[in-house]
Amino acid sequence: MTELPVALRAVPEVSERVRELHARMTLEEKLAQLVGYWLDQGGNVVAPMQGEMAGDAASTTLPEITRNGLGHYTRVYGTRPVDPVERAEWLWAEQRRIKRETRLGIPALVHEEVLTGLAAWKAATFPTPLAWGASFDPELVAEMGRLIGDSMRELGVHQGLAPVLDVVRDPRWGRVDECIAEDPYLVGTVGTSYVRGMQSAGVHATLKHFVAYSGSRAGRNHAPVSAGPREIADVYLPPFEMAVVDGGVRSVMASYNDVDGVPMHSSAEYLTGVLRERWGFDGVVVADYFGVAFLDVMHGIAADRGAAAAAALEAGVDIELPSGDAYLEPLAALVKDGVVPVEVVDRAVLRALRQKEDLGLLEPGAYEDEPPATVDLDSAAHRDVARRLAEESVVLLSNDGVLPLGGWQDKPARVAVIGPNADRPEALMGCYSFANHVLAHHPGVPAGFEIPSVAEALAGEFERAGLPTPELTFAQGCDVEGDDTSGFAEAVAAAQAADVAVVVVGDQAGLFGRGTVGEGNDSESLDLPGVQRELVEAVLAAGKPVVMVLITGRPYAIDWALDGENTPGAVLQAFFPGEEGGTALAGVLSGRVNPSGRLPVSLPRSSGAQPYSYLHPILGGRSEVTSTDSTPVRSFGFGLSYTTFQRELVSVDPSVEAGGSFRAVVAVTNTGAVAGSDVVQLYGHDVVASVARPVAQLLGYHRVALRPGETTTVTFEVPTTRFAFSDRRMVRVVEPGDVEVWVGAHAADSVVKVVAEGIADLDEPNDSPDDAAPVEPAPRRVVTITGEPHEVTTADERWVRVS
Repeated sequence: MTELPVALRAVPEVSERVRELHARMTLEEKLAQLVGYWLDQGGNVVAPMQGEMAGDAASTTLPEITRNGLGHYTRVYGTRPVDPVERAEWLWAEQRRIKRETRLGIPALVHEEVLTGLAAWKAATFPTPLAWGASFDPELVAEMGRLIGDSMRELGVHQGLAPVLDVVRDPRWGRVDECIAEDPYLVGTVGTSYVRGMQSAGVHATLKHFVAYSGSRAGRNHAPVSAGPREIADVYLPPFEMAVVDGGVRSVMASYNDVDGVPMHSSAEYLTGVLRERWGFDGVVVADYFGVAFLDVMHGIAADRGAAAAAALEAGVDIELPSGDAYLEPLAALVKDGVVPVEVVDRAVLRALRQKEDLGLLEPGAYEDEPPATVDLDSAAHRDVARRLAEESVVLLSNDGVLPLGGWQDKPARVAVIGPNADRPEALMGCYSFANHVLAHHPGVPAGFEIPSVAEALAGEFERAGLPTPELTFAQGCDVEGDDTSGFAEAVAAAQAADVAVVVVGDQAGLFGRGTVGEGNDSESLDLPGVQRELVEAVLAAGKPVVMVLITGRPYAIDWALDGENTPGAVLQAFFPGEEGGTALAGVLSGRVNPSGRLPVSLPRSSGAQPYSYLHPILGGRSEVTSTDSTPVRSFGFGLSYTTFQRELVSVDPSVEAGGSFRAVVAVTNTGAVAGSDVVQLYGHDVVASVARPVAQLLGYHRVALRPGETTTVTFEVPTTRFAFSDRRMVRVVEPGDVEVWVGAHAADSVVKVVAEGIADLDEPNDSPDDAAPVEPAPRRVVTITGEPHEVTTADERWVRVS
């Protein structure tokens, strides 16, 4: 059978209204629906090569720009600080003008960035996605998504450019803080929950970045990707498939990278073959900003903008964002000359019109109501979810008993709060927060919402916790970046005069060199930026108890702070915890909040050990045939608590047919003296497979809250498709054979277990600290998968059910 041309593949089914509207359109009106227009750029660079890609539209009036209609308005609220109520009034009037003055009267779709909340002035800023992963709480992430969606809908915003489903492969990559985790299942479950929450508000989410964007060479932004087809199929694609098939997402964004030389914005194999024909996606594919033009400018596979437009549109990119650099005049000329079939334009236009119909933009009453007279984008509900998510995402990496401060028999009378991130609200927010993304270009403009720093939150924390309030002193010590150590003396003096020093270090999120992490801020090193390590070591030399708090957008190589002789008494890791992050960290420090976050990414041993993933085969681990060691300092899933937990794998079904599900029952007991939450993690290993498989793989997880002495039972219904992989034919299968299953505190707990309170898990057996008992491997159970190999389809169950 002859394969259909790409232009005639995946043609959407649409309503009679859309069909009739499309039949009336001129070519110019069709192309207008396939592009965006970016208002109010004002020279602020918030997208790659934005300045180089800017056209002449800034001097053109809106009536002229929209004379044939318009597909999208780009970042109406999110490009500069505008009052939300005033901007909504403008938007309603502008949409009415488009309806009145254009021949077809179709309003523009409005899209915004929504990675850490709606990126608009005065809107709530939630924790960054890496913190979502650290929470292991998809239900709470869904609550957040719904609140963000409600804010969007209230302001007339239709599409949010999130979540990011890129699987972390190299922490040197600057966009790690936008990602959820290094485990595809955790990324997929948390990301799909975000999609469901947001879209329940009647707006559309957008999956980013399709696909394999995070696999770039050397952790560089916009770099080539050399991943093989099996890695793409088994690691990078599953989160997207979950969000498409199970989450019903309505939009997907193509990624900037190429894979083995083929740019994703021109890949019909993935944008049409995988996304639409295999998975059944029937929504809209949008370009990443300037991604179509980049086929000409950065990839060199198109001779000009017209050729770039043809390649992207035929591959399956429906909408060019943020403007019409390629899809307007250059594409129109090729269609009129017969070079590009009009059918390929029609396919994209039908998808765009159906999306607008789904969003209510084709209804006669669209924007005929009144704009909101008042809005609260940072309500008590927003702050409650922001606080709970921040609290659940804080990871306790080590503790010799110095924490919680409120647990001291003689409460500390003097606390020194030290470090470049101790008293900076900006340090709590990610790269795509409005403050760091936009307000950085508008010095003097307030954030528009409350965001107490760690130092500010600590000032009132002890009273909130019902504890005596100590005397607090602050010393910055140094900046996040740079080599200035002139502030060390003040910091050391503050530590010497205190009972305990809390040293807050880490990152400043930004874009393209304006910060230490974020889009374009890739790093050759995983050492703490600037002289921050030296600051911590100088404070340690003062001889007082020290708590190190990391507020970062990536995991850093801090083995010196965890496993050396002169280390902080406790180390806390927070991934840009958002507007309530200071309060959450203060609560953990006092003991009002019991930390329950777990590492969504392995804590690296060194920069040279990258790229690394806990999902490695035997050959990817430590061995005697190499002098280098890739073993992480703390593994994926690691996190301590102020209490202790005992976990027991009570029972596992001994056999299951390939394609079926098996049951694993886990008993969890809080064996400590305070209430706490545990993240129960079920791991597995395919013992003998036709291709090399990971030594440990997260099968399922569940968060449980337990009082002291309380026991609960968690039952996992695990589909055998959790063990699926692409075989030597590149067909995803579940092979019969034995698989091992165990419950662990983290991914490395298949080797050893925690044996003493406050002693961190290790990565090798019989390598325990002097004050810990010998460790034993966590017990494993064998499940035999029977029958014939089961070929996996999109209809197969993928989710682990928990009761």
